[in-house]
Amino acid sequence: MSNLAKKIQQEEQQNLQQQTTITPKPVAPKKHTWLSPGEKALMFAFGVLFCIGAAFIISKQSDIYHVNKEIQLVESSIQDQQKVNGDLEMQIDELSRYERIKEQAEKLGLTLNENNVKVVQGQ
Repeated sequence: MSNLAKKIQQEEQQNLQQQTTITPKPVAPKKHTWLSPGEKALMFAFGVLFCIGAAFIISKQSDIYHVNKEIQLVESSIQDQQKVNGDLEMQIDELSRYERIKEQAEKLGLTLNENNVKVVQGQ
């Protein structure tokens, strides 16, 4: 039995040696970075510039919106003033009629002397 025990012991040692020789120590794989540090810095700078540009464009659009709103308010007030001016012109035309002026003159005691009237040609 001692021979048998020695054989088993030798086989176990050989198996252990084979296992240790077969299984090498795991080597840490090299990390392969997708981007180099310089590329990362460039991408970061591009991202920052993109965000600044987007904010700049949004602020300018906001300014344009406010200016357009002011333009619309001014145009509205111009239309209102044109309406008032049209109404006033109608009142002027109504008040400057010959019949009305003659009536007002008679109320004030003025008389019409045909010999004293001079006709002025309008251009």
